[in-house]
Amino acid sequence: SDEAWIVTFSSDRATYVWATGPGGIEKFSQVQLPRSELADIVSRLRQAVDTKAATFGEIPDFDVALAYQLYKKLLAPVETAWKSAKHLIVVTDGPLAQIPFSIIPTSDNFPKDHARALFARYKSVPWLIRDYAISYSPSVEALTSLRTSKPANEFTTAFVGFGDPWFNLDQARLAEADLAKLPDTTSVGPQLRRRSARISRSGKLDDRSIDSIDISKLLRLPDTAEEVLLMARYLGANPSKDVFLGKDATEERVKTMDLTDRRIIAFSTHALVPGDLDGLREPALALTPPTVSGAEAASDGLLTMGEVLNLKLNADWIILSACNTASADGLGSEALSGLVRAFFYAGSRSVLATHWAVESTSASELITGLFKSLASPASSKSVALRSAMLALIDGPGLIDPEGGKVIVSYAHPMFWAPFAIIGEGADLQVTQ
Repeated sequence: SDEAWIVTFSSDRATYVWATGPGGIEKFSQVQLPRSELADIVSRLRQAVDTKAATFGEIPDFDVALAYQLYKKLLAPVETAWKSAKHLIVVTDGPLAQIPFSIIPTSDNFPKDHARALFARYKSVPWLIRDYAISYSPSVEALTSLRTSKPANEFTTAFVGFGDPWFNLDQARLAEADLAKLPDTTSVGPQLRRRSARISRSGKLDDRSIDSIDISKLLRLPDTAEEVLLMARYLGANPSKDVFLGKDATEERVKTMDLTDRRIIAFSTHALVPGDLDGLREPALALTPPTVSGAEAASDGLLTMGEVLNLKLNADWIILSACNTASADGLGSEALSGLVRAFFYAGSRSVLATHWAVESTSASELITGLFKSLASPASSKSVALRSAMLALIDGPGLIDPEGGKVIVSYAHPMFWAPFAIIGEGADLQVTQ
């Protein structure tokens, strides 16, 4: 009774929008917006969020006015069907699958001042996520199938998480020297830290300046350790049995352990797309390689899409706290592709994936906020994600631990909007 469908299809001549909402209200609209023009709008919007910026100051402004045109042309004509809902289930195709609907403003009353902290002006933009929880489905039939199927067992374990892999021996030595305390997630400089292959704390890992890029050159993400541990805490999991960090966060462990009784499975690490590393031809999650873990098994530290397809899962939710996990090629060309498709085929009911490269510190704050929200009995996956996004938008942002000044506000959609729930977003029913 509180849900609505929004389904889009774009062709060479027009874009078609269907909406069905509470009470069976149905609306249909044909918009003179051909796929090529729609692709241009989406590409221009993505330039501000899927950016190659190495510092916060280099992040481009988000074109709020252009994003509002999507609301005006696509959503407004059918809004009488979905306006009274609380949860929007979106089915998109083509260019619209490359952006989350959460970044669409619902009015043209948005700020134009630049006087406050960097990106703070985006706090007052009337984003769609302000009023609606949003999830995505590859088709109407797919969600119908998910809701009519039941888990195969009673789920004896709520959670298992993998994070903070070590990619070379130097990282391992530094980490082992400080095992007594959690990684420091507050001492962050003014540069971006992203969970992708090409950008590190010190700048870019640029193909043109490095002859060979292999897994050992990836930056360690120590804040992901605390992220996974906090997920375990909020779900009542046992950190000593259900969390695998550092040298234990290996590809071999994922492939050999029994995951069929785990309700939530989380990966907090780098996600890679073809071309990120030498010889990589399919999407993959980066884990601790055998050269660091000491494992004798024949593995390379990369959990590829093909290997995910061979996993046996029965999970309510896969958490991919990484970059570009919603796409096969890093461009988000399909609503259900790459790693997401593989985890569905392996037996997951929903996946939390990303539309672009995530900044590591803000991503950790969002993910831990999401699981904190899930502790509420009335919450659901999509509602918890919305709450975590709004907390990031409205929160103080990144604060310099020494001077106490705000370095950057997280209200820019680059920080809060990449995450999307694909699959069943209405209910989780975690029992602690």
